[in-house]
Amino acid sequence: MSSSPTPAPMWSPASPQARQVDCFDFVIFGGTGDLSMRKLLPSLFQRDVAGQIPAGARIIGVSRSPLDAAAFRAMADEQARPHLHDTPDPAAWATFLTRLDHVRVDALSEDGWPALAALLTPAPDRIRAYYLATAPGLFGIICQRLQQAGLVTPQARVVLEKPLGHDLASARAINAAVGAVFAEHQIFRIDHYLGKETVQNLLALRFANSLFEPLWNARYIDHVQISVAETVGVEKRGEFYDQTGALRDMVQNHLLQLLCLVAMEPPSHMTQDAVRDEKLKILRALRPMTAADLAQSTVRGQYRPGAIAGQAVDGYVEDLGRPASETETFVALKAEVCNWRWAGVPFYLRTGKRLARRTSEIIIQFRPPPHNIFPADSGPVQPNRLVVRLQPDEGITLHLMGKDPGPGGLRLRPAPLNLSFAETYGTHYPDAYERLLLDVVRGNSTLFMRRDEVEAAWQWAEPILSGWAGTHQPVRPYAAGTWGPSAAVALIERDGRTWQDDDGL
Repeated sequence: MSSSPTPAPMWSPASPQARQVDCFDFVIFGGTGDLSMRKLLPSLFQRDVAGQIPAGARIIGVSRSPLDAAAFRAMADEQARPHLHDTPDPAAWATFLTRLDHVRVDALSEDGWPALAALLTPAPDRIRAYYLATAPGLFGIICQRLQQAGLVTPQARVVLEKPLGHDLASARAINAAVGAVFAEHQIFRIDHYLGKETVQNLLALRFANSLFEPLWNARYIDHVQISVAETVGVEKRGEFYDQTGALRDMVQNHLLQLLCLVAMEPPSHMTQDAVRDEKLKILRALRPMTAADLAQSTVRGQYRPGAIAGQAVDGYVEDLGRPASETETFVALKAEVCNWRWAGVPFYLRTGKRLARRTSEIIIQFRPPPHNIFPADSGPVQPNRLVVRLQPDEGITLHLMGKDPGPGGLRLRPAPLNLSFAETYGTHYPDAYERLLLDVVRGNSTLFMRRDEVEAAWQWAEPILSGWAGTHQPVRPYAAGTWGPSAAVALIERDGRTWQDDDGL
């Protein structure tokens, strides 16, 4: 009787051989766009400098712009180079630019596809990664065109940017259209938050240490806060954002994925489908929001003129150039995971633009000690708190109670145990996109969303959107540079809790 193959591990041993990738062609649809210049090309350059990209690998931009290779390289030199971590070594940057090429293609017509095929077909066995940095409505069309041009090979992969659709029906339609061309193992639905160092360290913290896992349940944890705060407004994404809003843009994907990693059960192995199976169980265990829940458990807001870092900034409608809009730029809500581990533990989610500080954090708030043995003049006993910082200073802080040093009685004071990755490891660690782009080349989909995950997330989020529309729940104003509408404070304080903004959030 033959045994089944061993699943690929999530992380491979840190040997020079494990860090290498096979030769590939990385084809970026939307290659002249903001995401390509700001994230994708800089990330690929950093991996090139690290020696992970083989000499023959190519990076091909695809767009409707009438650019040849030289013009595309000049554009990258002007627009991508400013987004590098440091001033690049001129020789290394010049070498990277020689990898770049460009093909003019119109996804909605036959124009350009023969030229793209001519560029790619001389290497039919090479890994091909098609990154669709385009509007989701083009995903299915581009995949069909790739198939018609004979460019879908067993070694091909396709990367889909979020948001995947604007509701459950559109997400299913996109998944079906892409799935008709590519097998599920070839489809990489990217959420760059899952590539952050701290997100993966959350798994190491939980499952590589015996300290926390026995406490990781409703008996010892009072509640969980997950916040992703931005100081920027909608920038150049106004038209897109006004049709999307904060719940579709951030909650349905980023925040729910973080919730899954906090709440999931230990997988049997750290393998691709084992991890994603456990995340899927959490998405399916989320208590559905009813119409009665919306007013008490959700808040939507929109930023108004205010100040960020002492500088006056416009409100959302001024940024859009419109007199009014009902699109939310802020969401706060209370979610519940209905299983034995988490029953009764609220998960408070919060995200918004033009908030007081740029930061992303997960806060695990433990319950207070069952009995306080210390005299009243010793000071209050504060519950322990574990803070997982995703940005800007990635790290982990555990807040404990200790004795204030010195004679004259016993005075209690909270003391943090801080693990800053930058200070501890003293090295640059890869940007999330750096890790994820090479995971695509390797064919490792652990940190990407599976089709059933995406659809389960939409099944939970869609009733909130339709409920807001059906009940005409107002978009509450908040001044730019604050922590959102006052109703978001009321949402958590009704439960006798508070947002932990004093810890850098």
